[in-house]
Amino acid sequence: MEIIIADTYEKLSALGADIIQRQLLRKPSSVLGLATGSTPVGLYQELVKRHREHGLDFSKVTTFNLDEYLDLSPSHPQSYRYFMDHNLFNHINVDAQNIHVPYGHTEEVDEFCDWYEEEIRRAGGIDIQLLGIGADGHIAFNEPGSSLGSRTRLKTLTKQTIDDNARFFDKNEEVPRFAITMGVGTILEAKEILLVANGAKKAAIVAEAIEGPITAQVSASALQMHRHVTVIVDAEAGAMLKRADYYKWVFEEKKRLVPRLVGKVT
Repeated sequence: MEIIIADTYEKLSALGADIIQRQLLRKPSSVLGLATGSTPVGLYQELVKRHREHGLDFSKVTTFNLDEYLDLSPSHPQSYRYFMDHNLFNHINVDAQNIHVPYGHTEEVDEFCDWYEEEIRRAGGIDIQLLGIGADGHIAFNEPGSSLGSRTRLKTLTKQTIDDNARFFDKNEEVPRFAITMGVGTILEAKEILLVANGAKKAAIVAEAIEGPITAQVSASALQMHRHVTVIVDAEAGAMLKRADYYKWVFEEKKRLVPRLVGKVT
């Protein structure tokens, strides 16, 4: 696991976009796992800018989003499909047929989840999975107590998650209580993982996920078991990391390496 502490949110977003851009240049037909939430917005803006100004190509890319609220239509302003369309998909040359976001209006949830897993396998697996982290340490909607081997499924949201998301809805009663989400086990099968986090409110849980024990109570801690994870945080989100000086030293030392080795040494 490589930890990068960026000075600002803008630098965090640029560094994250660098990693995805390198993946696309290395493999134009990459399978990208994508996340929603406020933190990835800046990264998506960077990718859109690089597409428009430098021709970064998404025409052969396949995407799979982590999750979607149950019973929200794709056109609902708070659906994750709507979020992705407005923050990324509508602004790049990705083929609409290659976009996959869980369908919240499905009547056959179990069958849909099995189909989603099969589609990921059919695409050859996810090359790089982008993640955020919830205030309670969840990745996707894998709330505390989620099995570290879990697969795509229906998940009941915790009160904390519902309260955190209430700011996006007119009334608390409108906040969905369920979501379809990739499981921790599904996420861990990605070839590479990129987690981004910003802000002081994430500092304690970031430190717990990275430097604490591996536990189902903090699903992000399972990333410690993955062979190729990059975590990029801004200075506020990284403020409680005990080994921050070491992480900064590693990042600076790696700049000495030739470009083909960057990201290969931990």
